[in-house]
Amino acid sequence: MSVMTLPSAMVDLNQSFQTKEEAIRFCGRKLVDAGCVEEDYIAAMIERNEMLSVYMGNFIAIPHGTDEAKQYVKKSGICVVQVPEGVNFGTAEEPQIVTVLFGIAGVGDDHLALIQQIALYCSDVNNVVLLADALTKEDIIRQLQTT
Repeated sequence: MSVMTLPSAMVDLNQSFQTKEEAIRFCGRKLVDAGCVEEDYIAAMIERNEMLSVYMGNFIAIPHGTDEAKQYVKKSGICVVQVPEGVNFGTAEEPQIVTVLFGIAGVGDDHLALIQQIALYCSDVNNVVLLADALTKEDIIRQLQTT
């Protein structure tokens, strides 16, 4: 599975979250609803962010579960959530504003491959801007297919 096989049902535009936990739960819910993970994976996504922030710089975050949560992954999946107003993954003193979330669940080594693919694509902040400014799900899918 690669970022290139992204069904439009796994893309959400114009979302708004008060907290990073709310944003992570939203991503987890998408993965549960798509049959990628069991319900318990959502709590593991929150736990993973508490252990080590899933903020990756360049306005993106990649919420995913802990290593122990691999048992809850049924199939690899990814969702992309656009947050135009941004959500803070840092602190009030040191904000880390995220405008694009990539929620992922990976079977076996897919997990690392997905993170690497996303991180590489988003290392160019211009790519992130294109995703953050996209007006349709198709725009986002098209952008990610060019990777």
